[in-house]
Amino acid sequence: MKKGPNQKMVKGVTSSMLAIVLAGITILAGCSSNESSSGATSADGSSILKVEVFDRGNSPSGYTISDNYMTKLVDERFGKPNKIDVQYVPVPRSDELQKLNVLMASGGDVPDIVFTYDQGTFNRYAEQGGLTDLTDLLNQYGPNLKKFLGDDTLAYGQIEGKQFAIPGKRSVLGKYASYIRQDWLDELKLPMPQTTDELYTTLKAFKEKDPGKVGSGLIPFGMTIAPAQYDPLLWSFVQQPLTDEQKYTLTQKLGSSDYPTLLPGFKEGLQFMNKLYNEKLISTDFGLDEDKKQLWQDVQNGKVGFYTEDAGELYFTYNGTYKNLKTNVKGAELTPTDVFTNNEGKHAKPEYASNGLYIMIPKSSPRAVEAIKYLDWMASDKNLFDMQNGVEGENYTLKDGVPVAKEDATEEATNRLYNYGDMAIIANGKIVGTEEQNNDAYIMQTPEEYQAAMRKSVEISNTDTIPPVNFSVPIKAEAKYGSGLQDKYNQLIVKATMAPTAQFDTVYDSLLKDYMSSGGQAILDERTKVFQEQGAK
Repeated sequence: MKKGPNQKMVKGVTSSMLAIVLAGITILAGCSSNESSSGATSADGSSILKVEVFDRGNSPSGYTISDNYMTKLVDERFGKPNKIDVQYVPVPRSDELQKLNVLMASGGDVPDIVFTYDQGTFNRYAEQGGLTDLTDLLNQYGPNLKKFLGDDTLAYGQIEGKQFAIPGKRSVLGKYASYIRQDWLDELKLPMPQTTDELYTTLKAFKEKDPGKVGSGLIPFGMTIAPAQYDPLLWSFVQQPLTDEQKYTLTQKLGSSDYPTLLPGFKEGLQFMNKLYNEKLISTDFGLDEDKKQLWQDVQNGKVGFYTEDAGELYFTYNGTYKNLKTNVKGAELTPTDVFTNNEGKHAKPEYASNGLYIMIPKSSPRAVEAIKYLDWMASDKNLFDMQNGVEGENYTLKDGVPVAKEDATEEATNRLYNYGDMAIIANGKIVGTEEQNNDAYIMQTPEEYQAAMRKSVEISNTDTIPPVNFSVPIKAEAKYGSGLQDKYNQLIVKATMAPTAQFDTVYDSLLKDYMSSGGQAILDERTKVFQEQGAK
C-alpha cells in the first residue's frame, strides 16, 4: 500500500474532532441553569416549540427541510389542535455533533428538542446538568410514548433511575448477514460453506480457479474498514460463553457497538484476517474504504466472491448493488449465507441495542411539557404509521396489516416520504406492531423479486446474536477517550491485518499497548467497577 493512503487510515484524532471533544467538557455552561423564560409565542398566541431536524441536503424540488409534507402533517394533526407552533431547526447530518455542541452552548437559542446517536454525548450532557429530568413529565404527559417504547428501550435513556433522554426505538435488532456468489459455487460444483474452515477452502478455490473469469482483479472476500465487513468475522472468534470477568473487558462502547478488543479469541480473529490478507484472499486496499463505495463497486462489477454487510442492504433499490451486478454480469447470483462459526458451533454476531436516537430536552428549554406532548402525539393513534408510510393506495398497500411500498408510486408520492426517518424520531426503522410484523415491513421495502432473499438475510441477522452491554451510569472515560479510541481500533485492525505473517504478534502487541495507554485501560477500569456494582444490586 502506498504511504499516503495508509497514513489516511491510521491517523489519530483529527483536530476538528478533538475540538468537539474538548468543547464538550464545558459546552453546557450556557444551558445548565434551572431558570427559564416563559417561552416565545407566535402571532396567533400559539406556543413555539423548536425541534432539531437533520438536514441531509436531499430535499426534492418544492420542499425545504423545514417546509414539506411531514411538517405540514405535524402542523395539521398536532400543532393547530394544541395551539403549538412546531418550528424545525436544520442541523447538517455531516457535522451534527459539532453543531449540536454549538447549539447547546448557546443556552436560549438551543431547540427544545435535540438528539444524537452518540451515547457519550448524551452522557456528557446529562452529567453536566444540561438536560431536563423527564421522569415526572413522561409519567404525566407521555402515556402513549411509554407504552410504545417499553421499559427495556426507555432504560437506555436513564441515568441512575432518572429519565434524561427519550430513546428512539429500533424496529429490527439484527445487524449482519453474509453473501456469496452462488454462480461461482455452481461453476466449481462446490457446496455452500457452513463453517469458517469451509469458507476458507471456498475462498482458496475462488482465487485459484477464478470461476467468474475475473482475472487479476478477483477478490475472493470483499473487505472494508467498516464494521459490517469485519464484525461478523471477529465476533465469531470470541470464545463463548463469557464469564462475568471476561464481560468486564468490553472496553469500548460507541453508539450501539461493543468492540471485543480484550475478549478471548479477538486476537485469533485478527490473525485469521492477517492470514487471508497475506494469501491475497481479501481486498488489498480495504483500509482505505471507509464508506464502502469501493466494495460496492467491486461487487457490482462481479469481482467479489463473498462479503458481509448490513442485513438486506444489498437488496434496497437506493443502493442498486444487486441490480447493477445482475446487469453487468450475466448469470450472477448472490445468496445470503451464515458461515462464521465460534467455539460452540454457533454463528455468533452482535446485535443492535433496542434504542436508536437519544432524544433530549435541554435544561434551558421552557417547553418541556410541549416537547413531551409532541413525542407522545407521535406515538398515538396512526400518526407514526402515517409519517413512516405515507398515503394508502399512493405510497403503499396493506398485506396482512403490513404496509408494502408501491413500486409504481408517483414522484409526488415518493417525495413526500423523503425525510420520514428524520421526522419520525421516536422510531429507528418502520414499526408496525409485533417483532414479526416489523421484520415483514423491513423486508417489504425491497422489490418483490428480492424479498425471499431479503427474508433470509434478516433471519441470518437475528441468529445467535450477542446483545450489547448497557450501563446504568455513564462511563466518564468513554466520553473523554471514545473518539480517539475508535481511531486506535481501526489502526489495530488495519495494521495487524496487513503485517507480514512473521511480524503479526509484535505488531499486534504494540498496537494493543498503544490502545490501552490511550484510554482503553481507563475505560476498562471504570467499566469493570460499574459492572461489578450493577451485578451486586
